[in-house]
Amino acid sequence: MNKYRTHNCSELSENHSGQSVSLSGWLHRKRDHGNLLFIDLRDHYGLTQCVIENDNKFFSVLEKLRPESVIKVEGKVSKRDTETQNLDLSTGKIEVNITSIEIISEAKDLPMPVFGEQNYPEDIRLQYRFLDLRREEMHRNIILRSNVISFIRSEMLNLGFLEYQTPILTSSSPEGARDFLVPSRLNPGKFYALPQAPQQFKQLIMVSGFDKYFQIAPCFRDEDARADRSPGEFYQLDIEMSFVEQEDVFNVLENLMIKLFKKFSNKKILNDKFPKIPFEDAMLKYGTDKPDLRNPLIIHDITKIFERDDVKFDIFKKLVKSGSIARCVITQNTKDKPRSFFDNIDKWAKEQGASGLAYFTIEKNDKISGKGPIGKFFSEDSIKEIMNVCKADIGDSIFLACGNKSYVENILSLARNKIAEDLDLISKNEFAFCWIVDYPMYELDNQTKKIKFSHNPFSMPQGDLNNIDFKNPLSIKAFQYDIVCNGVELSSGAIRNHLPELMYKLFLIAGYSKKQVDEKFSGMINAFNYGAPPHGGIAPGIDRIIMLLAGEKNIREVTLFPMNQNAQDLMMKAPSEVDSKQLKEIGIKIDIKKTNS
Repeated sequence: MNKYRTHNCSELSENHSGQSVSLSGWLHRKRDHGNLLFIDLRDHYGLTQCVIENDNKFFSVLEKLRPESVIKVEGKVSKRDTETQNLDLSTGKIEVNITSIEIISEAKDLPMPVFGEQNYPEDIRLQYRFLDLRREEMHRNIILRSNVISFIRSEMLNLGFLEYQTPILTSSSPEGARDFLVPSRLNPGKFYALPQAPQQFKQLIMVSGFDKYFQIAPCFRDEDARADRSPGEFYQLDIEMSFVEQEDVFNVLENLMIKLFKKFSNKKILNDKFPKIPFEDAMLKYGTDKPDLRNPLIIHDITKIFERDDVKFDIFKKLVKSGSIARCVITQNTKDKPRSFFDNIDKWAKEQGASGLAYFTIEKNDKISGKGPIGKFFSEDSIKEIMNVCKADIGDSIFLACGNKSYVENILSLARNKIAEDLDLISKNEFAFCWIVDYPMYELDNQTKKIKFSHNPFSMPQGDLNNIDFKNPLSIKAFQYDIVCNGVELSSGAIRNHLPELMYKLFLIAGYSKKQVDEKFSGMINAFNYGAPPHGGIAPGIDRIIMLLAGEKNIREVTLFPMNQNAQDLMMKAPSEVDSKQLKEIGIKIDIKKTNS
């Protein structure tokens, strides 16, 4: 191939026996057998076992060489004995008998090992990310990422989409997360913003007469980190289409996701046609708009039960009388579970900040009754009604919560997952996709008590556009949708509002004047006045797709150079202070008041 290698470290097989070869790579591992020294040589492609005898002049050099040094090896390929073959490796039936080596780059003592998959502290892994990425699992994840993105590009082009690049420096948006701001040297006192998403630009592409757009788009949001979200930047498959309805978007994405997940995973896809779950139903049945449909447990509303005279559970009765709701989760045939199982669920709920979870098990001796701490407060008839409402049976258990709607939804959503995990009800070998549809256009801000957009402000409301009930905005539903897989939100999307006058009216409800809309969204609102097609789209997160395919629980495991929880790049030492001359050029003065610690 060249002076460094004739083959890579995954190519050699029995067919190369007797051939003289050159390999280059990292010294992955050494095994000293006295008269023989075995080394595993690693490159991007794989591993090759090499062996050197102690009478070789290079033996002492290799013996002293540290792991992860880069070397060139020359030698002859020989077939391994049957008992020493490693069939887990593509090169496992051969080894290279070293005749000479060349040290290309010697490594210092490692701050963390590359051999093996030790669980090192995150700060060490991120500071030495270039070492972390040499580890087999990390390397495999990043290769998977590249292959997935290449596949997506190919499929999108086959579907008639064209890829366009949208600007990175743009204007600040009042919606969504915090912007990353970039000062303008040529326009002192003014700032660009890095795009939270190419939302307005992709809609402008449709207004410009292009029909199907996609982009593997970088997005920047100044958000706190969490397991499924990077604190600074991420990538999404940005899609927009003209002259479409909601179902057209669904068909494109469903077909893409099915092909993608079938190609890169052996796990089963539960539904080739993804279920469509209205937002209100999702919040009732699962307590969240990100349900994991692998989990068979369903939440039921039993508020009316506590209006019965023969229910004596006064704590819940008083709460319901004052306007609270009561809901429950049913677990099938758990009558033989020990008391500790139920008490641990109650203890866990308190650790989540809840007041606990009440529970009892349905049993039948002479009559139907409730076994457990609160079972005695329910009559036979009231338990029968619960059984009817919840499709429960003798031997099933009931976990109950009562309070305001958001509290009950949150704790039972968490409890539904916790209980299913404890009962081992969730298949690890499935992908369960669904659409969450019919989102409300608006919601009430819990702090300000003002109406705000609940999802995407540029969405088209449902129903007769000439008869929208603007006086009752919380009843307005929008053509907005999320795609969810295994409890992970992959994307939000919408059919867009392309009518300027309607947009003014909808923004006014959320507190934006016509002047503010014209100022904040000048490019888009102006374009809509010159003939805009109906259009819609979606933008699945690339990082989250890879995370699911790789079976990882943290997005940093599928990202090349991620930041830590504090939005710091420990390897490149960013963010960093800048020279005062640079600040002067852009007209910025740093004025950070130090606080006494």
